[in-house]
Amino acid sequence: MSEVQYKNIKKNFGSVEVLKDINLKIGNQKFVVLLGPSGCGKTTLLRMTAGLESISSGDISIEGNVINNIHPRDRDIAMVFQNYALYPQMNVFDNIAFSLQIRKLDPQEIKKKVEWAASVLNLTEYLKRTPKELSGGQRQRVAMGRALVRDPKVFLFDEPLSNLDAKLRAHMRLEIRKLHNQQNATTIYVTHDQIEAMTMADEIVIMNGGIIEQIASPNDIYEKPNNLFVADFIGSPAINLINGEVTDKSSIKLKSQELPHQKNNLSPNQKVVYGIRPTDVKIVENSNVKAEVILVETTGSETHIIAMLDDNEFRVVQAGGRTSIKNGDKVSLEFDVSKAHTFDQITTKRID
Repeated sequence: MSEVQYKNIKKNFGSVEVLKDINLKIGNQKFVVLLGPSGCGKTTLLRMTAGLESISSGDISIEGNVINNIHPRDRDIAMVFQNYALYPQMNVFDNIAFSLQIRKLDPQEIKKKVEWAASVLNLTEYLKRTPKELSGGQRQRVAMGRALVRDPKVFLFDEPLSNLDAKLRAHMRLEIRKLHNQQNATTIYVTHDQIEAMTMADEIVIMNGGIIEQIASPNDIYEKPNNLFVADFIGSPAINLINGEVTDKSSIKLKSQELPHQKNNLSPNQKVVYGIRPTDVKIVENSNVKAEVILVETTGSETHIIAMLDDNEFRVVQAGGRTSIKNGDKVSLEFDVSKAHTFDQITTKRID
């Protein structure tokens, strides 16, 4: 059981507190993504797990055993870095085999492990090539192969796809998830890319400013964000967020218009932030909510319509790449109120 647990983890760099009392349990064989903006502490937490950064206070344990003072090579962890970290003078075979050669395993066993990893990662025909003869995706697969042959309890990935183009990133997301499914090892994956998180994770840990904002499945993160930060961080295009005030009816008043809601626990005159995702709004023939179009963007499969709703920029996503709507048009908006969110303006927490 390769369960990883973090108890009261803190990390200081001088007077700067980078991680603030992190408590987290990662279940055996789970694929967990640490997601957040640059500087939130996710990579620091990963490097502490690998033993590449010291822990200021708290405990990290694997299978119930505290690993704080265990040397990185003895933690039974394999890490894949952002920059591949391959040896340029070695061919693919030797790059994959390096850690096994250092441990002085039998050459035949090494050969068997490397050939197996190469077959899993579709690298068999490249074993005699050097890194400079490979594409970015192939180099990343070599780095994964080097981790794979160690047969670790835990895989750590530190933004491994950030140097790849969009098409290759999509392909490598599939490769990494397939590898996880085949090996059934516990995987901890760091990224600031929400698409990677949403498509790959069993569970997402949203981090911000050295704390954990929310831990949940991708669907729950998207549909039930704990607070304004999570709601705004997850989703592309971003959620529409508008300040308003609760009326004594089932609506929230803006400057000159009112937006519908279905919440039963809002109080009259309460200051809230109304949130609704662009895909949960439709342009209809007539409704009580009006907006003026300022920009129309066509992506091919979708049309993004940006409009002004009172003084707020508001986005609507329509399926299909063609529309007769143009800049300056006045449009009527219909909301799927079952998917609307309200957040307290002061605490920023979601109001259920």
